[in-house]
Amino acid sequence: MAPAPVLRLVLAAAVALMVVRSCAAADDAGSVDLWPMPKSVTQGEQTLHVSKYLKMMAEGSKYADGKAILQDAFQRMVTLIELDHVINGSYEGLPLLAGVNVVVHLPGDELNFGVDESYNLSVPATGNPLYAQIEAQTVFGALHALETFSQLCNFDFSSRLIELHSAPWTITDMPRFPYRGLLIDTSRHYIPVPVIKSVIDSMTYSKLNVLHWHIVDEQSFPIEIPSYPKLWNGAYSYSERYTMDDAIDIVQYAEKRGVNVLAEIDVPGHALSWGVGYPSLWPSATCKEPLDVSNNFTFQLINGILSDFSKVFKFKFVHLGGDEVNTNCWTSTPHIKAWLTQYGMNASDAYRYFVLKAQEIAKSHGYDIINWEETFNKFGDRLDRKTVVHNWLGGGVAEKVVAAGLRCIVSNQDKWYLDHQEVTWEGFYMNEPLKNINNPEQQKLVIGGEVCMWGEHIDASDIQPTIWPRAAAAAERLWTPFEKLAKEWEIATLSSRLARFRCLLNQRGVAAGPVTGYGRSAPAEPSSCIKQ
Repeated sequence: MAPAPVLRLVLAAAVALMVVRSCAAADDAGSVDLWPMPKSVTQGEQTLHVSKYLKMMAEGSKYADGKAILQDAFQRMVTLIELDHVINGSYEGLPLLAGVNVVVHLPGDELNFGVDESYNLSVPATGNPLYAQIEAQTVFGALHALETFSQLCNFDFSSRLIELHSAPWTITDMPRFPYRGLLIDTSRHYIPVPVIKSVIDSMTYSKLNVLHWHIVDEQSFPIEIPSYPKLWNGAYSYSERYTMDDAIDIVQYAEKRGVNVLAEIDVPGHALSWGVGYPSLWPSATCKEPLDVSNNFTFQLINGILSDFSKVFKFKFVHLGGDEVNTNCWTSTPHIKAWLTQYGMNASDAYRYFVLKAQEIAKSHGYDIINWEETFNKFGDRLDRKTVVHNWLGGGVAEKVVAAGLRCIVSNQDKWYLDHQEVTWEGFYMNEPLKNINNPEQQKLVIGGEVCMWGEHIDASDIQPTIWPRAAAAAERLWTPFEKLAKEWEIATLSSRLARFRCLLNQRGVAAGPVTGYGRSAPAEPSSCIKQ
């Protein structure tokens, strides 16, 4: 439940009374202004100055960086630290951090599901020269370490240098869940490729690692499908489309940042736009959803889509939807009604038949399947045993799914739907994926969670302030060990840390909304960023 208005005023006042400080990182000894909070942190009291010629070394590393994943990430980190400030102060007589040595133990760079994302980061306070040390099993753990390092640094307006406070630092970190997702919806409103890339960049700042791309829906079909080129006739307009090369570009852009892209086609419902190019997919010209279950061409086309997807979307999973299926068009259309009678099915049987057949097609292309929870609620015992059930309708579903031996992703709409602007960041933060799941083996079946940015009322103009900072609250829930998460009575202190992270996002060019309001709210009055 969202806090009462009076409590929200108290929380806002608590944030306002916090000392205004740098939005980038800890700017006095004794505070840890990192987001998400790492597993283990120790710090000291020494202030270091970061060289404007900061360099990366790889002494002792087994990773060759043939794709320049690490080198590019390091350069992005330096840009984030400098934030376009002119670094022209004097280093004379100051303790200088000259570089970062990155040791990656494994040579591979395939972004497989469950890849080791752990890292160790240490920043010494003594030595000449001084080098921070990053150690990770994989390059993707090293990427997270670089993000954490960037949050330790801030521009000092007196010295005109980049400072790093509270050295020495020793940080040990790893994610709580392997799946930490954000859904974007490009069917309800088209989202241009540069905006999608900006969302991916912003995800990395809070260590989210799956972009769930709800590409098509009943309103529009914006993506090119080479096997069935008339499908994108269902796009809103000629220019509101993605080529397959666009999709490849997005996937590669995300993978270089440690983010997998999960593609979704939502079948058999939510597919009216498919019939614009291929009208035979509709049950009839006057009854257009769900897809015609009696038509073999329906499944041939799904096979073609997933065949094309398998060449682009390399993530282990594909999302096949399966939610909100109204079967009235099947029972009211004569040729489908006759087909149901011929095979001894009712509408519910046909729904199950469609979902299971789509699953078999996806499996033939090497995918594990994710389906929305209605499929489990209706016929969970018939789902493929590798199915991941995506919870969205409410609480209490995950415990039933894992008790049945299936995997689960949590996105209950009352807490983790970003289009529900009345849900505050506190609600996002306190939503616990393992609620009422006490069996350790069943807990492992909850692979993570996802915040969902449905697109009915957002487009390129307002997607980022609707996502942030509330998505960051869920991101910490999914990354940080449970015992390190803030409790309800610590919300005021947590508000201060989240406000500083929100200011950091703003400084990095991410239009994150105020912490003290509801989703996508405007600042209440003139004030410091940290007080909003």
